[in-house]
Amino acid sequence: MNLAALGRESSWEGVRAVVCGFGVSGFAAADALVHLGADVTVVDERVPDDTDKAQLLEFLGADLRLGPGSTEVLPEPVDLVVTSPGWPPTAPLLVEAARRGVPVWGEVELAWRLRGDDPAPWLCVTGTNGKTTTVQMLDAMLSAEGLRSLAVGNVGTPVIEAVMDPDGADILAVELSSYQLHWSSSLAAESAAVLNVAPDHLDWHGSTEAYAAAKGRIYQNVRRACVYNVQDPRTEQLVREADVAEGARAVGFTLELPAPGMLGLVDDVLADRAFVDDQQKSAAELGSVADLHRPAPHVVANALAAAALARAHGVSPRAVRDGLRSFRAGPHRITVVAEIGGVRYVDDSKATNPHAALASLHGVDSAVWIAGGLAKGARFDELVESARDRLHGAVLIGTDRAVVAEALRRHAPDVPIVEVLTGEDDLMDRVVGSATQMARPGDTVLLAPGCASMDQFRDYEARGDAFAEAVRRLDERS
Repeated sequence: MNLAALGRESSWEGVRAVVCGFGVSGFAAADALVHLGADVTVVDERVPDDTDKAQLLEFLGADLRLGPGSTEVLPEPVDLVVTSPGWPPTAPLLVEAARRGVPVWGEVELAWRLRGDDPAPWLCVTGTNGKTTTVQMLDAMLSAEGLRSLAVGNVGTPVIEAVMDPDGADILAVELSSYQLHWSSSLAAESAAVLNVAPDHLDWHGSTEAYAAAKGRIYQNVRRACVYNVQDPRTEQLVREADVAEGARAVGFTLELPAPGMLGLVDDVLADRAFVDDQQKSAAELGSVADLHRPAPHVVANALAAAALARAHGVSPRAVRDGLRSFRAGPHRITVVAEIGGVRYVDDSKATNPHAALASLHGVDSAVWIAGGLAKGARFDELVESARDRLHGAVLIGTDRAVVAEALRRHAPDVPIVEVLTGEDDLMDRVVGSATQMARPGDTVLLAPGCASMDQFRDYEARGDAFAEAVRRLDERS
């Protein structure tokens, strides 16, 4: 069966597809395949809380095999496996598919193949940190230009849902994780950016090199601009290694003065020396640092990356500025919850790796740091070495709190540590209480865990909500 020849307008009748995972992307993939006429089997060890979607797919003819043991054996017969992003290549069912030569696609790969005859271009963003903020900034710029833009992918709405929407969009701002990129092979974005690369998800990818290589896939076949971070040489190296379309450009962004062909800062002005007629003698003003919701360095870097992608598509400087002015970050991203007794309480639960946590710590002068959770194979030595002069105390939680504690003892032995054990109903109240006892006026109690949350919470949002609620209870008692 020639799967490569199948697209949006093709009949998928007779294609026997197995969808691995019944989360947001798994449901979207299964729904699309059913509507295209494929025979679909969905497998997942977990039984979903939302039974409506399961009932809908069964009504449409899909075979749902959910619950413990359902993923031990690859269903027969099978022509194609579509996997959800969280499934690692070592999952037995995926290993068996590879052994038998069955194609394995991610939901993003499936979406790319189903774009249709006149598809909306994709502007794609990846990186260890800042993906969501950058994609949302980009979406705001595109919208300010008057384009019907959608922010999709890892940011929330599955790409395949946007692709299959009959109303469509003019352009897609696509956030892609390393998981999604690992399972993508034919993606050819109009333009793409890698914001940064720091060790993360090593338990999934197996090594820093494999993780970086997955990120680099975003540049393959790019047609207009490969946007990279001048301050992160690994991102430029990924551009050099990529096989791009003829005429595609490398465009750097920097927090310093931009060289010709780059975007950067001239004093407090966001300046474009890449998409102007005379790069040697002129620059386009795209706004100022004052136009941003927060002037932190990593936020400025995100804005420059988004602006580079927007400008590559032809967006005007005015729309870039208006988009930045209208943008507001989502919850759990360096959000001030309260100030009590001269101490600020800040929720950055979205900081799920050391690189993100360090950026958050660099935004405060003195912190009582709340950290821990699932480290995903990451280490914290570099973070602690860089931020130790800002640390007034640390409250540690979660399965891998010892990893953080060991780094603190090695590199910041004078910083007091409190460990709050797992499995307690009042976990976050105890965390906030312990942090408050350490804090002095002028300090920031900062939830920037540097770890994933799933050992104790549903996700990083639930962790941030629990922190905010505990702070509010503290404020009511004060």
